[in-house]
Amino acid sequence: MTSHTKTPVLVTGGAGYIGSHAVLALKDAGWPVAVIDDLSTGFRFAIPDGVPLYEGDVADAALLARIFAEQGTRAIMHFAGSIVVPESVADPLKYYRNNTANSRALIEAAVTAGLPHFIFSSTAATYGTPDAAPDSPGVSEDTPQRPINPYGWSKLMTEQMLADVAAAHPMNYGVLRYFNVAGADPQARSGQSTAGATHLIKVAIEAALGMRESVAVFGTDYATPDGTGVRDYIHVSDLAAAHVLTLEALIGAPSRSLTMNCGYGRGFSVLEVLDAVDRVTNRQLDRRIQGRRAGDPDSLISDSRHLRATLGWEPAHADLDTIIAHALAWERKLADLRGSA
Repeated sequence: MTSHTKTPVLVTGGAGYIGSHAVLALKDAGWPVAVIDDLSTGFRFAIPDGVPLYEGDVADAALLARIFAEQGTRAIMHFAGSIVVPESVADPLKYYRNNTANSRALIEAAVTAGLPHFIFSSTAATYGTPDAAPDSPGVSEDTPQRPINPYGWSKLMTEQMLADVAAAHPMNYGVLRYFNVAGADPQARSGQSTAGATHLIKVAIEAALGMRESVAVFGTDYATPDGTGVRDYIHVSDLAAAHVLTLEALIGAPSRSLTMNCGYGRGFSVLEVLDAVDRVTNRQLDRRIQGRRAGDPDSLISDSRHLRATLGWEPAHADLDTIIAHALAWERKLADLRGSA
């Protein structure tokens, strides 16, 4: 696909962690891109020079209509939303507003404007606590979706809306279900910037840099080799690349929609991750053993064969130490950004 045929893309939540990496991937590949973000959890500095930012709500129909007209938008990548599982349990209505109701408004605006392509940021949380098939390397797209918290439900409801809308209107969609996203742009142009983040690798790096006293290990009695929970960590730039490939696939086959799990198909335990952070930072983290958190499955590993076969996706950063090194470089840059603010 040559650059002059690349369709203009609107990225919602493009000032946030994963959205900003999608913006970088699109811009690097020559796609015209604009961002809408209310900056409630995003950062202006995450948006590259030359990318238009519309500060506002993805449920604002008048603003969306103006953006579509000004930018010639033909595709949406939808990242905007709330993502903290315990918060979703404590404040479910926030999640059903931010993730479900606002997505409904955005999809309606896209249908009204005749936009043909929609890519949705979903999550492995839609599977709840899955039982992987014995002959499978992990959780496949056919695994039953049984969310165990409002966050997972809020995302699953949006998946269902997209399926129903695509059946009724000339729109195709891509649903990407993320496993554990980690790391940062290899050139340190963006990364995980949210204060008080709960992601293990970011928490561990903050501890290694002296920003936290210790790292909590929630549970050591899981049915895993070392007793701690096992997760499939995917580098955020590999995930962003999958979004660009998904967009190309949707444009190339307008009658086909895609649903794909995004992970590497291998897992690391909490202790293995902390050992890797020790290794990369040359520090010894203070680990504090605590009880299990409610709803945490023993192991959550993606079967990513569908993603690889459908898109020809091959990860460029599928190495735990590389993920941690990129996250570390970003954390140091972020400290400088905050220091100069």
